[in-house]
Amino acid sequence: MYLVGGTTAVLVGWRDATRDVDLVIRPEDDAMLRAIPSLKEQLRLNIELAAPDQFIPVAPGWEARSPVVAQLGPVTVRHYDPTAQALAKIERGHTRDLADVRAMLAAGLVTPAGLREAFDRAAPGLYRYPAVDPDTYRRALDEALLPPSET
Repeated sequence: MYLVGGTTAVLVGWRDATRDVDLVIRPEDDAMLRAIPSLKEQLRLNIELAAPDQFIPVAPGWEARSPVVAQLGPVTVRHYDPTAQALAKIERGHTRDLADVRAMLAAGLVTPAGLREAFDRAAPGLYRYPAVDPDTYRRALDEALLPPSET
């Protein structure tokens, strides 16, 4: 199970709260997927199945770059590759997303060089994401990596 977005933000500590729990289960497991609706009700929590690779191309090897959070019996819980999360947030471009990217940079979870390298490796796959304009996305990356005094 890979945790994404605000869930990572809360667990790592750069945010106090999130509106929902975004996660992805790989490989998909029917029993786990079928348990989600009742968990949502029991916990009064919104759970969404969402991952960066649904919105942007992600550089190969993201699984190996996904840090372990916990081992719960047979389930390994990980944060989805922080670099992929940051790139997805940059592409989306919401104020909170960009604040998250700044927090990830400040915490050392991602680096400007790592973000640029991952973008360059994944960019050839952008044609599979017609809603994403490659030039606009690259400019957003460049802007997100400017020092705070220059943004």
